[in-house]
Amino acid sequence: MPVILCLETSTPVCSVAIASESGLLSLVEDVTENRHASHLTIYIEQALQQAGLNLQQVDAIAVSKGPGSYTGLRVGVSTAKGFCYALKIPLLGVGTLQGLALQMAPYVANEPKALLIPMLDARRMEVYNQLFNAYGNALGNAEATVVDSYSFLEILDEHTVYFAGPGAPKCSPVIQHPNAIFLPDIRCSASSLFAPALALLNNQQVEDVAYMEPFYLKDFVGTTPKKRV
Repeated sequence: MPVILCLETSTPVCSVAIASESGLLSLVEDVTENRHASHLTIYIEQALQQAGLNLQQVDAIAVSKGPGSYTGLRVGVSTAKGFCYALKIPLLGVGTLQGLALQMAPYVANEPKALLIPMLDARRMEVYNQLFNAYGNALGNAEATVVDSYSFLEILDEHTVYFAGPGAPKCSPVIQHPNAIFLPDIRCSASSLFAPALALLNNQQVEDVAYMEPFYLKDFVGTTPKKRV
C-alpha cells in the first residue's frame, strides 16, 4: 500500500497532502499568496508529523505539474525533484487541471452526462482550461482560451457544463448560456492528486527526476519595468 506525498503549488494555494489507498493521512495548506518558497518544506514537515510518518516511509512524491503560476510551478517541481533524488523514490507529475476536475466531480455525482471545465487564471480574459467528463477523466488537452460570449458554445448547446477554479469567477459574467453552471470556492488542493498519482505509479509512468520540467502551456515572457521619469 504505497504512501504518496503530494505537493500543489501551481496557484496561490500552497498545499501538501499525504495519502495512501486507505485514505487521506494529512493535509496542510495555506491560501496566502507568495509563500511557496518559504513555507513548502515547513508544510511537508507538518504533514509528516500529522500522519505520524517520516520521509523514509514515503514511497513516491506527486507534484502538480501545471499549467499555472510560473514561479509556483518551479518551486513545487524543484522541491519534489530534490526529495525524490535524495530518497531515490519515484516522481509523479499530475496535471493541475486534472486535480481541479477531481475537486469538482463530487458536485456532479448525480449527473453522469455533465461535463467539467476547470479553469486557471492566465491573466486578462484568458484562462487555462481542459474538458473532462463527470468522473474527472480527460476528454481533451489543456489549452489557453481567451473567453468571450461565444466560448464553449458548441459544447454548451449539447451538454450541461460545470465551470470552476481560480479562473472561473471572471468568466461567469461573460458566459451566460443556460447550460453553464459555475461552482464557487473550488480551489487547487494536494488532496486531489493521490488518485491520478497512484494510477501513474501503478502504470510505471514516472517522471525523469533529472529532466522533468513544469508544464507551463505558454512560454514565459519576461518584461522590463518602465523607468520612472
